[in-house]
Amino acid sequence: MDIAPLRALVADDMAIVDRIIRKRLESDVALINQLGNYIVGGGGKRLRPMVVLIMARACGHPAGSDQHALLGAIVEMIHTATLLHDDVVDESEVRRGRQTANALWGNEASVLVGDFLYTRAFEMMVALDDMPTMATFSRTTNRIAEGEVMQLMHVHDPDVSEDRYREVIYRKTAVLFEAGCELAARLALGSEAQQATQAAAAYGRHLGTAFQLADDALDYDGNAQAIGKNIGDDLAEGKPTLPLIHCLQHSDVTTREMLRQAIETGGQDYSDRVADALAATRSIEYVRGLAEQEAALATQALEKLPENGFSTALASLATFSVTRSY
Repeated sequence: MDIAPLRALVADDMAIVDRIIRKRLESDVALINQLGNYIVGGGGKRLRPMVVLIMARACGHPAGSDQHALLGAIVEMIHTATLLHDDVVDESEVRRGRQTANALWGNEASVLVGDFLYTRAFEMMVALDDMPTMATFSRTTNRIAEGEVMQLMHVHDPDVSEDRYREVIYRKTAVLFEAGCELAARLALGSEAQQATQAAAAYGRHLGTAFQLADDALDYDGNAQAIGKNIGDDLAEGKPTLPLIHCLQHSDVTTREMLRQAIETGGQDYSDRVADALAATRSIEYVRGLAEQEAALATQALEKLPENGFSTALASLATFSVTRSY
């Protein structure tokens, strides 16, 4: 499925988002400008602000809204800050087919510029002049930070359960989709439209979960050039994502011991044997099935929103989240 037609629906608003991001990245500190421009120029799907903008239009907000464009820019700034921090924690060298910022400028610069993006995002929230919005984003960024710490605690831990891992998915990925969709609906419909706002939040939560579960599957059976990172990076970093967790639970004793060692030591030494175990337990298919369930729940949530071309586009985004190859 090609996402370009969906992006074209809000192309003008996305252009406003990009202008806001570039403007807000400006600083009189040269390194912030240099590193910030590198990140923005790195491409990426810009999925989060696009979802925010389409949700706003689905809820009846007109095109060209500075308020919703600013909301989309805030969501993307928060997401970009998390990527900078994640790459440092994971010691990643490649993202989206390019060297990471930490590989080029070092960990210290990446962490500090990530902090700059977070604080700039909060400055942008003030411009929305809406206390409930600030409260939602404050709670969201706190949960994201908690998710990052939880994931760090799980590295090289073969005893992570599916429930614990799904909580990490919610906090690290789904909560930002949830907040962006909830706020887009509330700003478009008003605070009294609670049912629609809750449905929009549910859509974002399930979409974000589906997106991350699909990513977990792609890490083992995707195309390195398409997804912009090496296949098996999660295993190499000792991350027990859901395919491995499921595989551990459904393997024989000998295979379980091998999988435990693979998680505890990291690296690529076990990659072939892990791939065989994943195939034997159909763990990748299991994770893709869960992703499809989440996408279906996201689509179901749209039934409580106005029916129009933009809500149809949101349903298509749910499909894209689990059928994409990158």
